[in-house]
Amino acid sequence: MARTKEFDPDAALQQALELFWERGYEATSMADLVERLGVARASIYATFGGKRELYLKALERYLQQRDVVAPLAQPGPALPAIRAFLDSYVAECLADELRRGCMVVNTAVEFATRDAEVSRKVTESWAGLETALAGALVRARAQGELPAGKDPYALARFLLVLLQGLRVLGRADPDPRRLRDAVEQAMTAVVI
Repeated sequence: MARTKEFDPDAALQQALELFWERGYEATSMADLVERLGVARASIYATFGGKRELYLKALERYLQQRDVVAPLAQPGPALPAIRAFLDSYVAECLADELRRGCMVVNTAVEFATRDAEVSRKVTESWAGLETALAGALVRARAQGELPAGKDPYALARFLLVLLQGLRVLGRADPDPRRLRDAVEQAMTAVVI
């Protein structure tokens, strides 16, 4: 008869996600994972694979839990939705007492180009965000909210870079004025 797992893999994955998000990949040891998850090292390996595989699963869970682009696809005026979206990033940065930032941005900075699979996940996440922003901006132009000469795709790329910069600053130095001013200037650049 097969042995049943003595722990909940879903709960353990969530704990791993939290630990990796707080510390990053390199600063999290297997001993740290064993302690936080309350699971034997052999069970972690048997269930998730090694530390890298567990990190990838945790990153995937983070991405699934954070479907942030849905507000951009709502019907109605697009520019107020984009503004609210940008403001929500600022609010989240300011509310992040642990200063964990965004796990995708943290992953991009920590891994850079040294792991193709991790880089692909980061790139896919950013591409999805850029596509959602572009869709909202195309809608804004169609509704007459955006000047006809504005390129929604170039603006989407600009806003993507702004959002990732907000995440970095929000983690390092979440100065409300700096973050809010950046959003204000970005919205001015979009409509002028």
